[in-house]
Amino acid sequence: MNATSRDRTVRIGGASGFWGDSRLGAQQLVRRATIDYLVFDYLAETTMAILAGARAKRPEMGWATDFVEVAMHSVLPEVMRRGIKVVANAGGVNPQGCAQALRRLADGLGLAPRIAVVLGDDVSAQLPALRAAGVRDLAGGAPIPERMLSANAYLGALPVARALAAGADIVITGRCVDSAVTLGPLIHEFGWGPDDLDLLAAGSLAGHLIECGCQATGGLHTDWEDVPDWADIGYPVVECHADGRFALTKPEGTGGRVLRAAVAEQLLYEIGDPGAYELPDVCCDFRDVTIEQAGADRVEVRGARGRAPSSRYKVSATAMAGWRCAGSMVIVGIDAAAKARRTGQAIVERTRRILREEGLPDFSAIAVELLGAETLYGPHARADAAREVMVRVVADHALKPALELFAREIAPAGTSWAPGTTSPGGGRPAPSPLIRQFAFLVDKSGVPARVEFDDCPAFEVPVPAGTGDASPALPTPAPAPWRDDGGPLIEVPLVRLAWARSGDKGDTANIGVVARQPEWLPLIWDRVTPEAVAAHLAHLVRGPVERFHLPGIGAVNFVLHQALDGGGPASRRMDPLGKGLAQILLDLPVRVPAGLSGLS
Repeated sequence: MNATSRDRTVRIGGASGFWGDSRLGAQQLVRRATIDYLVFDYLAETTMAILAGARAKRPEMGWATDFVEVAMHSVLPEVMRRGIKVVANAGGVNPQGCAQALRRLADGLGLAPRIAVVLGDDVSAQLPALRAAGVRDLAGGAPIPERMLSANAYLGALPVARALAAGADIVITGRCVDSAVTLGPLIHEFGWGPDDLDLLAAGSLAGHLIECGCQATGGLHTDWEDVPDWADIGYPVVECHADGRFALTKPEGTGGRVLRAAVAEQLLYEIGDPGAYELPDVCCDFRDVTIEQAGADRVEVRGARGRAPSSRYKVSATAMAGWRCAGSMVIVGIDAAAKARRTGQAIVERTRRILREEGLPDFSAIAVELLGAETLYGPHARADAAREVMVRVVADHALKPALELFAREIAPAGTSWAPGTTSPGGGRPAPSPLIRQFAFLVDKSGVPARVEFDDCPAFEVPVPAGTGDASPALPTPAPAPWRDDGGPLIEVPLVRLAWARSGDKGDTANIGVVARQPEWLPLIWDRVTPEAVAAHLAHLVRGPVERFHLPGIGAVNFVLHQALDGGGPASRRMDPLGKGLAQILLDLPVRVPAGLSGLS
């Protein structure tokens, strides 16, 4: 590392948290911030399933069209003029198709950026051999299906760094870990090597914090009332140093707020064991990370540690599993919830009778949910007197014609059953492919990554084999024991004691709980146990609940297994991604001393 690299600050703006994020992210960061890199994260696990379905219909598709048609269309001339580098995993399951579309856009604007494509994540050709070797799904242990739509390994940051070193202005990847679009530029700029494990962990944390866009600048914050100007909420910028320190901020004059609490929530988002957050380039330990408010709309982050990654990549795969149709009606008036439940049951009963008459098999799954009656709260619901309710009926079937029959029987509810039945419009629901996700591991040695340019031959990127065993980190000691003061106890909801955010990984969810005051963490640890969480969410969570301690930010991470009805596109729930789980847990009654200092 030379002196120039050591002293330099690299500024990276996170313009997208998912495919469908606002068009304002790229425009705001390019026009209102000082940045060296503009990075985009599009590829949630559910998105990969959607893109695989799109490619099945049209082979030239399968990439995040918003990247070219919206983001780059609006900022490419300014990006080129200012020398801002761009890294995006917009390639999905067809990165070359994405690059071709971007080249057409650039040609039309009279621009000639050097575009690099990272390839190698598609392991579909290996599926027969993997199937024969007995590879199974990580979550449920099911064998790999015979017919798959896609199978893509989560690549790391080294191919991105090599593409930048080879002169790329824009790097397009397929499936890579979300943080790699940030870590790749930092490896390139600072010359970090594969053995600089703490630095790689720090860069991965910077990427993790901005990979979901405005979730780092006040979006989804528990104390949402404190976050101003949602309409112009700022997108995040990380200011990174060669020694691994970084600050998180946002463009001056934008809405939102960069708060220690909100950034701590984001640190916990979608992670499992915080001492063993496994990525292709490094196994991260975030337990002792500290986040300090360093001024208005600025926090400083330190303390990530790393150890050697494992020798295997995780693969995200998708398979066609039949068809799904979801229909809904709105019920208004007295006893709306009861009328809505009966409406949903009648739709199911009628359509099952029709299927029998037509000689068709039964649905493979049915779900009836009420929106407006706190269905997701289960036994904790308080909306029995709701007078506006939407009933949603979800049906799965192996045959599309069966669901076309089902779709025809939604609208008749408007004249047949409950008074006050109406609909916001939109016409008859249409069956859509039901896509299920699978995940398994493959050896890195069998997944060669390469970089492709238009003007030079593709070259392979050597990736260290990895020597770590992906074992759990040594347990962190529990917080100091909590002792009540001997006085009276009162019940308060957990939200009075903590901030929280929840996320998903397949059928597993997590809820990160951050103590509002560090001295309250022992109380939370004592009262909000895995058993208490499991009991409160028993109507949603089918598997065990694990708990992890993060002393650096005064937090607890709960990992909930079998929590999302299959998760992603397979889930029939209104909340397939577990976004509401933290909100439900924040209602948990907690017994605390009546005179607890600082309790408002």
